[in-house]
Parts: sequence; C-alpha cells; structure tokens
Amino acid sequence: MALAVKRDARMNVAAYRRWVEPRPDEERWELLDGVPVLMAPPSARHQRIVTNLIKRLDNLAEPRGCGAYPGLAILGDAMDDYAPYPDVVVHCRPMPPTGFVDDPLVIVEVLSPGTMTNDRGRKLAFYATVPSLQTLLIVYQNEARIEVWRCDAGWIMQPVGADEVVDLPELGGTLPVAEIYDRVTF
Repeated sequence: MALAVKRDARMNVAAYRRWVEPRPDEERWELLDGVPVLMAPPSARHQRIVTNLIKRLDNLAEPRGCGAYPGLAILGDAMDDYAPYPDVVVHCRPMPPTGFVDDPLVIVEVLSPGTMTNDRGRKLAFYATVPSLQTLLIVYQNEARIEVWRCDAGWIMQPVGADEVVDLPELGGTLPVAEIYDRVTF
C-alpha cells in the first residue's frame, strides 16, 4: 500500500522573490507564513492617509539622509517565510533595485478591516524581530487613532489620539495626528 506524502508548499523568501519577479507591476503580493498573498487595492481613505504620511515622514526623514517610501517589502533574518509590504517605510540607505529592505527605521501600517487581525498580530510579531526598526505606527483609518510601538528594551505600545502628536526622536521631530488625517472625513 502506497502512502501519499504531503509536501509543504510554503515558500521561503528566496523562492518567493523568484516567483514574484515576473508578476505584473499592478499586482502586489506579500509573503505571509510562506504563502504569497495578493493584496487588495486600498480604499480612497486608506490612500489619502498613506499620502499624508509619506509627505510628512519624508519631510522629517530627508534632512537625515533618509526617505519615506511606499511599496517596500521588509525582510528579516528571524523569519525566512515572511516578506510583508507595509504602507510606508522610512529607510536610510541607498534604495536596493529589488524593493526589498532588511533595515527599516520606521514602518507604518494603515489598518484595513480585512487585514486588521494580521497587521496587529503576525505582522507585528515579525516586525519586532527586525533589529533596525525603531518605531512602528499602526494607523486606524476609521477614526483618528494611532498605536505607536517603540523598541525600548522590548516593544512598548503608546496610544495617541486625534489632538496629540507622535514623537519620532529617530527622525528628530514630531508628527501631528491631525496632519495624518488631513482631508479625511469619518
């Protein structure tokens, strides 16, 4: 009697990078737990918040020789089956031609209803393993609320509300919450 052997179809990052390279530019895939996942197009509100974040974070980052970018995949040595695409990445070295970085300074995830559990769960755990990451912002799109996760002898979360500012000492400045939600209606 023959037994079927179940093969683990999970991809590591190297296999994923080979797999995703020929995909059309309009398709956005991320690798989550070894499985390529097609990302849904963001809502108009989501896009407005990301646009606001990129403008303001890039203004803070540029004097330090850094930049704020959308569409960069994050790699980490601790998990070889994970390559998520956060909404915004502040990166301080020359941009690699591949769009994959392993040394982000700041990461921003704008929560969507369909990705909230993963963004606040497995992705958060992954981001905590990236040594260069100083601050992770989890931005809600249905209310003016931000979770500021900071690496300070362990990861600590501080909630920030509508009339407050996000302190970003690694960029030498602050980010008013009202500016993140500029031109956004709830």
